[in-house]
Amino acid sequence: MEQNNMLAMILAGGRGTRLYELTKKTAKPAVYFGGKYRIIDFPISNCANSNINVVGVLTQYEPVELNAYAGAGQRWGLDTRGSGVYVLPPSEKDGTKFDVYRGTADAITQNIEFIDTFDPDYVLVLSGDHIYKMDYDKMLADHKANSADATIAVLPVSWKEASRFGIMNVDDESRIIEFEEKPAEPKSNLASMGIYIFNWKLLRKELIEDAKREGSSHDFGHDIIPSMLNQDKRLYAYRFEGYWKDVGTIDSLWEANMDLLNKNNELDLDDPNWKIYTADIPTMPHYVGPNGKVEHCYINQGAIIRGNAKDSVLFNNVTIEEGADVRESVLMPGVHVGAGAKVYRAIVAEGVKVDPEATVGSLDSKEIALVAKRVRKGE
Repeated sequence: MEQNNMLAMILAGGRGTRLYELTKKTAKPAVYFGGKYRIIDFPISNCANSNINVVGVLTQYEPVELNAYAGAGQRWGLDTRGSGVYVLPPSEKDGTKFDVYRGTADAITQNIEFIDTFDPDYVLVLSGDHIYKMDYDKMLADHKANSADATIAVLPVSWKEASRFGIMNVDDESRIIEFEEKPAEPKSNLASMGIYIFNWKLLRKELIEDAKREGSSHDFGHDIIPSMLNQDKRLYAYRFEGYWKDVGTIDSLWEANMDLLNKNNELDLDDPNWKIYTADIPTMPHYVGPNGKVEHCYINQGAIIRGNAKDSVLFNNVTIEEGADVRESVLMPGVHVGAGAKVYRAIVAEGVKVDPEATVGSLDSKEIALVAKRVRKGE
């Protein structure tokens, strides 16, 4: 397949504070999802499947684990000649040390020289913390067909939720005529997904001007897109159809995992035509003991179930001992649930031990429990 002349820049520097302990020492894009994946697997796999062979991952907060993980381009097939996954933390330039990316646009500005090295016609900018599958090559084709200066992926949301998003107001040809950031009274329900394709020469010029602009927050939504609209540039909306989830809260992360239990789920991680690549962890197949019972679960290799598991997602090397009961829960790698323990409507972080006869969560609770440290009986 012929390579398109577009590289991708993945914004992966967010703190993810609403995931609490899960991101206390780990960048949000490195958080586990779906039995064996990490969140960053989805945008990088989308790039690999979309004929994009150069991917920059812009890291910032708690970057060590994410840098090591994203830097192994071979797991996505991006380690061959002329391709690669490049980890790009804030840099030093002209004697000025940048400890942080000051905004989404500034993250790209700090890496202009990196992008120029590859001399692309187009740059794809996207978030590294959403769960979805998307063909960016189709979006690029739409961009070219419209002779667009920029194309923004949008997703229809409920009118009730529209005020939570950046909203694109468009004409009959999907040309963007107005952008509103979290409007109190939205005129449209087309929410920006934070996925942009820009003509590089134009964006490069805009970024350099924005860097000099006093009072700018150096953000695509607040600054770059409004500036381009004010200049009457050709901005178009690309309407996405399919599964998309912002897993920025404990509840939304739990919901996205539970969505996998629906055999007709739109994400379909078993689709051979759009594979989501991840680290290959060598371990034994999962095992269900003679007294174990598994019902409606998503189970990864290495899991040992001697007790009961229902409506749950179990990562590699999870152990559920005899008499234990796990329901409507997400158990991350290496979790050990002791004999007779109960884990209900919870996310249990990597390596946590739930002691015998201990109880976590409740089937009647509307809130999802997050367990990030050892649970003893009676606690």
